[in-house]
Amino acid sequence: MSLRRVTIIGASGFVGRYVVRRVAKTGATIAAVSRGACSAGYLRPMGDVGQIALIDADLRDETLMAAAIAGSDAVVNATGIVAERGRQTFAAIHHQAPARLAALAKEAGVRQFVHLSAIGADPRSPGAYGRSKAAGEAAVRQAFPEAVILRPSIIFGPEDHFFNRFAAMARTAPGLPLVGGGATKFQPVYVGDVADAVVAALQQPEAAGKTYELTGPQIYSFRELMEMILADTGRYRGLVDIPFPVASILAAFLQWLPGPPLTPDQVQMLKVDNLPAPGAPGLADLGVSPTALPLVLPTVLDRYRRAGVLRTA
Repeated sequence: MSLRRVTIIGASGFVGRYVVRRVAKTGATIAAVSRGACSAGYLRPMGDVGQIALIDADLRDETLMAAAIAGSDAVVNATGIVAERGRQTFAAIHHQAPARLAALAKEAGVRQFVHLSAIGADPRSPGAYGRSKAAGEAAVRQAFPEAVILRPSIIFGPEDHFFNRFAAMARTAPGLPLVGGGATKFQPVYVGDVADAVVAALQQPEAAGKTYELTGPQIYSFRELMEMILADTGRYRGLVDIPFPVASILAAFLQWLPGPPLTPDQVQMLKVDNLPAPGAPGLADLGVSPTALPLVLPTVLDRYRRAGVLRTA
């Protein structure tokens, strides 16, 4: 399916910038919407001259959002937060904003809507993050039944919020925390594969109305991921088991730090494995071959390596 104009909300975010790059390769004109678009000039070279227009808009501003969406063939919502801060709440970003965007897209006659949610989206989730993601999905489905919902697992890549966080911690901390003993299971997915899935969802008519759970090819425990970070950075640190009750107490204090390393809600989410539902459609159903974590992680963690950047030649 050919695309002439695509509006990407959250274009300057970790995932959004990869979506912009992949969509630009289709030849579509892009309205790249984000807060503080003046600092997102790095998006323009991802396309031809004039192909990518930067639009500064707040998710709560319906007038600006409607203007950004008007005339588009498709809208991609790539907004999301991992911790709440001020007015940036899970309810506002994961539920209310997608509901508003899907309704505006439907009113504007947009043909396609792709919404990035997350594995773990469940109204019965132990964490507010998971519950807000589920509420957002339901709102999108109600306003735009043909929408494609993509649920990635933990996403890895050069600017990710998981591996970079713990690798930075390993620089100075005497050990890395294993909340709940580090038994929680994950199936990390490469950010480039997520962006490819967005493009596939836009180009494949049969994807309309479906939900896809996006994961990499291998399952890891939290402990195994911490061990990989230490091995790839050449750091020798202990792994400290922290029972859930103790982690909850620590998180109650840590949540007030800038870019908190742990929040009470994250502790709750770690009580449930972050894995796809059995038989759920995934990357393969969109024609995307998943990238293995060990192929990319050493490059992602280069700057944290104890002896400096790895040189192979």
